Amino acid sequence: MEKIKGVNLKKIIEKFGLEIITGYDYDIVINTSDLYRPGVELAGFFDYFPFERIQVLGMTEIKFLNGLEKEIRNERLEKLLSYPIPCIIITRGLGIPSELLKIAEKKGRILLRSLSATTSLISKLTDYLESELAPRTTVHGVLMDVYGIGVLLIGESGIGKSETAVELLKRGHRLIADDVVEIKQVAKNVLVGMAPEILKYFIEVRGLGIIDVKTIFGAGAVRDDIRIDLVIELVEWEKYSDDDRLGIEDKKMTILESNISKKIIPIRPGRNLASIIEVAAMDHRLKTMGYNAALNFSQKLFDEINSKNT
Repeated sequence: MEKIKGVNLKKIIEKFGLEIITGYDYDIVINTSDLYRPGVELAGFFDYFPFERIQVLGMTEIKFLNGLEKEIRNERLEKLLSYPIPCIIITRGLGIPSELLKIAEKKGRILLRSLSATTSLISKLTDYLESELAPRTTVHGVLMDVYGIGVLLIGESGIGKSETAVELLKRGHRLIADDVVEIKQVAKNVLVGMAPEILKYFIEVRGLGIIDVKTIFGAGAVRDDIRIDLVIELVEWEKYSDDDRLGIEDKKMTILESNISKKIIPIRPGRNLASIIEVAAMDHRLKTMGYNAALNFSQKLFDEINSKNT
């Protein structure tokens, strides 16, 4: 698992179009997705102040500040900004109390302003930080969008993953990543895969070299990321052994802390892997909708045997 490095504040400012009011060190790293509205602190209670979070001041906080006596307002703001907070964001494009501006400049704190409503900004910024701070790892494989199902192809080097991906591309499916797949866990059992920036839209085919998929197959043949729903491991025919030929058992592969459905497909000359993967994707979708062909067949077989024995 890759160590979470945090999100640079400068990136957040650019992403959300925040106006810079005061401050100069925008290379601060944000390590938590939680935001905080310091209402009780402005009322004088600092015992449990989560100062490591981004602080958000909306209309309620600004009106409360403006309603305080000047001496008390200065005292509360001095205490608030004495903590090493990463930044304060004022929402709705509200005017900034002169005392807040003066104390922030004196202490070198970063003041930002957004035109967005408070709840909207908090929701969007929290989602963004949760995504950016999610646990990450990388795997060797190919990630494809097959009928809307995120299919991760894995297997030994040279077994034919990229060649299979090319055949899937010819059939109208989409490439997300080839060779190196970056994976992040955005929720329990929810993984999202993407390509490293330098490898995005490229695929390597032995004998041909690097292919630009977006240029050859068009913009519709690629996408930036996708939820990983199914892992398919390609193995040599001689190394394949499976006692469950009906496919009743639901195999799982653990990536990060998530369990993802897995299929093992043996390969040998003459097998149409692209067609098999398409069927695997459609079958996986049926299972998520509550229909399991293997269980259905097994039940019918059981009923048939019972009917003959009675």
